[in-house]
Amino acid sequence: MTERVTEQKPSLTIVRHLKAPPARIYAAWTRPELMARWWGPDGGPVLSAEADPRVGGRFRVVFQTLDGETHDCRGEYREVERDRKLVFTWQWVTLPERQSLVTIVLRPIDGGTELNFTHAQFFDEAARDGHRLGWSGAFDKLDALLGELASEGA
Repeated sequence: MTERVTEQKPSLTIVRHLKAPPARIYAAWTRPELMARWWGPDGGPVLSAEADPRVGGRFRVVFQTLDGETHDCRGEYREVERDRKLVFTWQWVTLPERQSLVTIVLRPIDGGTELNFTHAQFFDEAARDGHRLGWSGAFDKLDALLGELASEGA
C-alpha cells in the first residue's frame, strides 16, 4: 500500500452579487484607470496601476492604506476570457517567495453578475485571514465604483 500525503495550502473564496453587467466588472479588474478607483482595503489612495490582460501579461498595483503603509502587489495573467474569467498570480514585492493564485469567474444573473473570487495557495492561515479582510474592503469599494459607473453611464 502506498500512502500519499498532500498538504493543502489555505485558500479563500468570496462570492458577491454585483448590480452591474460582467463587462463592466471585467473592465474594473483590467483597466488601470478603473483599478485605481477601487483597489485596496480601505480609503487609502492607489499610487499607480498597470495591467496587460493577456496570457503572459502582467499587472501591478501600488496603493497606500490609511495608516500610511505602502503596498506593492503584482502578478502574471494565466487565463484571460474577456468578461468571463481571469486567473493570475499574486505576490507582494516584499515577499516574492509567497506567490499565490487568484481566480475570478463572472456569471450573469438577474439584475447583474455573480462574482466568484478564489485566492488560493496562501503561505499560511494568517496570510489568508489578512487577505480576507483586505479583499472584503476592496470589494465594498468595487461595488461603490460600479454604482458610480452606472450613474456616469459608463
